[in-house]
Amino acid sequence: MPGTGPKTPTAHQPGPRFTPSPPIRRSPLRGQLPALAVIALGGALGACARYGASLLWPTGHGTFPWTTLLVNAVGCAVIGVFMVVITEGVSAHRLVRPFFGTGVLGGFTTFSTYAVDTQRLLTRGQIGVALGYLTGTAVAALVSVWTAAALTRRFLDWREARCD
Repeated sequence: MPGTGPKTPTAHQPGPRFTPSPPIRRSPLRGQLPALAVIALGGALGACARYGASLLWPTGHGTFPWTTLLVNAVGCAVIGVFMVVITEGVSAHRLVRPFFGTGVLGGFTTFSTYAVDTQRLLTRGQIGVALGYLTGTAVAALVSVWTAAALTRRFLDWREARCD
């Protein structure tokens, strides 16, 4: 007779031997740890380089923070070269960009010190110098990254034309 025999297990009614396992929960960081590690390592190296620059060219108390302005402009120029090279010039390992771009150059450039320097100038009543520094650093950073990227593109185009 139909319906009198043993029931076949279905997805909705597991059989006697079926025990569902709990879903596997994976960390949202899974796969991101290598990138986080190289960013941290690069950031430490970049911060050490920035600190070295501040030791080589210290800014005197109450003077214009030339070292910070120079570090930020140079760092932005290197970012311009680096981004063009890895996006248009050569293929790089997937961790090169987070290591060097985010880590090293992020640690080297110091826009937090830029903000603190501006605040100190304002606190001392050097409003004109603070506004000049605020504007000058932003302009220097943008001009540096744009100029370096443009020159790097021209160089890569020249090199490619030369090899053809």
